[in-house]
Amino acid sequence: MKKSENSPAPASTNALSRRNAIKAAGATLLGAAMAPNIVRAAEEAKGALKGNINHSFCRWCYGKIELVELATKAKAMGFKSIELLTPEEFLKVKPLGMTCAVLSSIGGIENCYNRKENHEKLEKKARELIDFAAEHSLPNVITFSGNRKGLADDEGLKNCAEGLKKIVGYAEEKKVTIIMELLNSKVNHPDYQCDKSAWGIELCKAVGSERFKLLYDIYHMQIMEGDVIRTIQKDFQYFAHYHTGGNPGRNEIDDSQEIYYPAVMKAILATGYKGFVSQEFIPKREPLVSLEQGLRICDV
Repeated sequence: MKKSENSPAPASTNALSRRNAIKAAGATLLGAAMAPNIVRAAEEAKGALKGNINHSFCRWCYGKIELVELATKAKAMGFKSIELLTPEEFLKVKPLGMTCAVLSSIGGIENCYNRKENHEKLEKKARELIDFAAEHSLPNVITFSGNRKGLADDEGLKNCAEGLKKIVGYAEEKKVTIIMELLNSKVNHPDYQCDKSAWGIELCKAVGSERFKLLYDIYHMQIMEGDVIRTIQKDFQYFAHYHTGGNPGRNEIDDSQEIYYPAVMKAILATGYKGFVSQEFIPKREPLVSLEQGLRICDV
């Protein structure tokens, strides 16, 4: 007799299916319990910061909030620095007890040290910013390579080194570090020349000064080359500053993206780094809530 298509499955089959379903559900719940939840950990970490990381954040990500209000609320969270400020902006937050880990900026992202015709103007601007940074005990002044615009990487490196050597002695004298930011050319900054850590490290070697180093932006370098922790472990001596950001999207650094920041922060600390780590993500949710969450995630 042919079994009807609507006939119930044998009891043994149903029992097996139920057992499999229960096992699968149990495995899912166990996996969820064991998986590191950085958002939950950040929420549970309310209270005193651990004190191992010097926390900073970038002003431009919170441009809709008035600067003094932003600095006041960020200081209450535990931030010590608000960065990428102009000298005029820094003078507004200094009375609040906030520093500026990175003063902005010697030249623009697209047009900077890889063009010899820019060197004279850049040297003048660099001296002004270095003087201000030294006067106010600010550690770093930022600069950029510029875009390729058809310029070969070796030629761009040579030009950058030539221009930076004109000012790095002055930076040594004033005890201020010039940092060049590593940016991705794949998503955010097409054609930017200093888009790989290896290129930036070769530039550091060519300049040959402890007062010229790199800003290792974790978000940008995750896009360009990955292998973030190994790079930090191997080449930390060339990195004077670090930026965060969630990838993909450059948004919150939580469970929604691929970089596990607690492990990255521990790798940075293991190198003996004593500088600042800066939040540089564009918040999709309530800005100040996301900013504090980022701080807590990185407070290892």
